[in-house]
Amino acid sequence: MNILSLLLFGPPAGGEGGEGGGLMSFLPLILIMVVFYFFFIRPQMKKAKDQRKYREALKKGDKIITLGGIHGKVLDVKETAVLIEVVDGNKLLIEKSAVVMDSAQVGMNK
Repeated sequence: MNILSLLLFGPPAGGEGGEGGGLMSFLPLILIMVVFYFFFIRPQMKKAKDQRKYREALKKGDKIITLGGIHGKVLDVKETAVLIEVVDGNKLLIEKSAVVMDSAQVGMNK
């Protein structure tokens, strides 16, 4: 008897005295994997997709917050970088991947 039929159907009725089994023994593992996907993996993928869309939609004048916590206003958007203005007119060139959110998301509308 091959292993696949043992896993799916369990041991033969007249064979070794194992109780039920087969696919039913894997049901808890399958349920755990489904719960993991819907509560951990899927929301994380959605958040990453939303952040990617936000970075692609950056435009001049947007107020942003970087990964390091720097608040600034977008002056210029390049292919992979963003030029931002911070306090006292200082300018920083940062990577788009460092932009986390806009200031409006944390109540910083000025």
